[in-house]
Amino acid sequence: MRLVLVGPPGAGKGTQAQYIASNLSIPKISTGDIFRANVSGGTDLGKLAKTYMDRGDLVPDKVTIAMVRDRLSEDDAQDGFLLDGFPRNVAQAEILRDMLKDWGQALDLVLELVVDDDEVVRRLAGRRTCSQCGRIWHVEFDDKQDDRCDACGGTLFQRDDDKEDTVRHRLEVYQEQTSPLIAYYADEGILVGVDATGPVEEVTQRAMEAIRPFMG
Repeated sequence: MRLVLVGPPGAGKGTQAQYIASNLSIPKISTGDIFRANVSGGTDLGKLAKTYMDRGDLVPDKVTIAMVRDRLSEDDAQDGFLLDGFPRNVAQAEILRDMLKDWGQALDLVLELVVDDDEVVRRLAGRRTCSQCGRIWHVEFDDKQDDRCDACGGTLFQRDDDKEDTVRHRLEVYQEQTSPLIAYYADEGILVGVDATGPVEEVTQRAMEAIRPFMG
């Protein structure tokens, strides 16, 4: 099974990617993991990426794509994989399609986690981070009545990227960048949307039910 997971920030992609990949017995491959592995491993691509990251610049597509190509060519990805965070645009999607075609492969499915903007804001803007241990709490889901971490007693604060205005801006950027990608995969006939609201276990169950018809 070869699939791509897409969805807005706050949709729960990281959590669902882990569960879905485990259920399908395939590796979860995220661009973040690939970057960290290359940089910490001191690979040529990792060293090149680090020169951009150290300057605060975005790593160019060609470096990211080369890393993805290397990762997908590893033994554990030959019978399938779940990609999280790549592709991010139509150009990358076309490169991924051609890459897989060269290997006699193709994507089976693109799974979109669907959640409305207000729910994303509710999830992200309600997060509070412990200044001491880094643990994340939620004012609503964890029923936090004070600004202290229950684990270590540290002071809780709201990160700048969790503030409502920032979250809504991130959602606008996501829509601008990803809407064409969603349309691209819909035209390919391999896009399926899944309601990503509700308990994690229920979302995973819905996702697995959506995936089942596409399994060979």
